[in-house]
Amino acid sequence: MQLNLTLDIPQLPQPITYTDNVLLVGSCFTEHIADRLQEHKFNILSNPHGIMFNPLSVAYSLDSYIYHRLYSKDDLFYLNEIWNSWDHHTRFSNVNPLAALAGINQSQDNAADFIRQADWLIITLGTAFQYYLKETNSPVANNHRAPAQLFEKRLLPIDEITEALCATLEKLYDLNPKVQVIFTISPVRHIRDGVMDNNRSKARLIEAVHEICKLFERTHYFPAYELVIDILRDYRYYDIDFVHPNYLATEFVWEQFARSCIHPDAVPVMQQVQDIVTARSHRARFPQTEAHRKFKEAYAAKTIELMNRYPFLNLREELDYFSATEQF
Repeated sequence: MQLNLTLDIPQLPQPITYTDNVLLVGSCFTEHIADRLQEHKFNILSNPHGIMFNPLSVAYSLDSYIYHRLYSKDDLFYLNEIWNSWDHHTRFSNVNPLAALAGINQSQDNAADFIRQADWLIITLGTAFQYYLKETNSPVANNHRAPAQLFEKRLLPIDEITEALCATLEKLYDLNPKVQVIFTISPVRHIRDGVMDNNRSKARLIEAVHEICKLFERTHYFPAYELVIDILRDYRYYDIDFVHPNYLATEFVWEQFARSCIHPDAVPVMQQVQDIVTARSHRARFPQTEAHRKFKEAYAAKTIELMNRYPFLNLREELDYFSATEQF
């Protein structure tokens, strides 16, 4: 008896390998995929601007890496006793404007270097609603809890989303001809827009992304949204807010992503890395025991052997932990 729908996701023609550089940008669902790639020791850079939800902000952020834009104090504004950027997430905000700028521009430097060497760009779009600062009519990536009357909210048309992202991809392919792009739509419900408007928003993103994938040969679509909404389709797979997919849902999506987007040759390595990372997170109740000392010795040997076999793996943190002498 079949109790749910199935979704056949074809494997990418050239799946992600351990030696690839992977840049991820977009909504908070991007962070879930980035966390799992990082946990398995892939070489990634995640959200250099911080979390972004709408396609214009994603496009503008990528443009800034392509052109290696650096920000100045004139790009910041002061609100609620801290300095912020309309282009960036609040993780870059600071009581000191120079410290805020230093964090932003260091991230810009890292992203500008990384995008030139990237093999993959993963873009997760969350909403087609865009906020504009009324004073300048400029789009913002984050409202930083500023008063609502400062903004105008617009639902972006499909053609505007498509044009903005296509223009950015053309610049990206000129800069880095080898990069491939994976688009996903976040299954997180933007319920503050209302159920009907959230569905309108997601529909526009889906249509725009499929149009883009028809136009560019090296672009792909991964159905994260459909996996949660159409395959799982149950509130038990959401958090208590009924908005964010829970651990079980994100783990299910990750498994499908790994199966379709990561090279099969990487899977045995991922399993061995996971074993070492899990052992590293183990907290012994009695670290002074001989059993714990032998446990760490065994995993230090496993880590060294794995690093020797796969020199591209960075397990230095784990090796330092297993090699360290306990202090009492």
